Amino acid sequence: MAAAQGHFSDHSDGVRGTGDKADSTAGTPVPAAFRRAVDALRTARLRSEMEVEPTRPPQRLAPYAYAVEAAVVDGEEDLADGRLVLLHDPAGHEAWKGTFRLVTLVRAELEPEMAADPLLPEVCWSWLTGALEARGLAYGEASGTVTMAGSHYFGGLAERRPATQIEIRASWTPREGTGGVPDTAAHLAAWSDLLCQIAGLPPAPADPPGAHGPAAAGPAGTVSGAGVVSLPQRRGPQGA
Repeated sequence: MAAAQGHFSDHSDGVRGTGDKADSTAGTPVPAAFRRAVDALRTARLRSEMEVEPTRPPQRLAPYAYAVEAAVVDGEEDLADGRLVLLHDPAGHEAWKGTFRLVTLVRAELEPEMAADPLLPEVCWSWLTGALEARGLAYGEASGTVTMAGSHYFGGLAERRPATQIEIRASWTPREGTGGVPDTAAHLAAWSDLLCQIAGLPPAPADPPGAHGPAAAGPAGTVSGAGVVSLPQRRGPQGA
């Protein structure tokens, strides 16, 4: 497992706000809860197939934001990619029903037999909720979309086989723990489970005793909880 690495949203140790509220928060201390939440992201234990790096977060969504982008890699091939954004509004947000919000975009190209499954959108949504539940994470106000887009090739490209891409856009409010800080490391680990699942990787072995956070309670990379349906694996173990 690899630990997630990253930097604060302004790529320095002094995080400032983003978007319209940046000027009003610039030069003022970053909320301690947000700093601890970002620091915790760096402790997450992720699968070795995951490559994670910081990226500039979107603007105007919240006074404070931090983002990472990741890809599931098999040799030189990216099997899936995505972005996870942590938002924080110390004053709280009515729609979030909390002060933190996680927002994600996940994408992968599907094998033909998977793309033909009419239940695929429901299954992909269950992968997200199942990944959170498998790690014992409490959350609320989940919402999102699952989109499938197909491509057919003609003329000089006619030899290419049809391709279908699945895209999950979602957001949820993580339950805040001690000091008003959610377990962002565990949420990042659950998100990586989703990314590996949509990439078609087999479940990872259980974490060793003493592994960080709720992940130690069950196997990483699996979302086999109640109500979750699995599709055929598209890839074998790395190096197979």
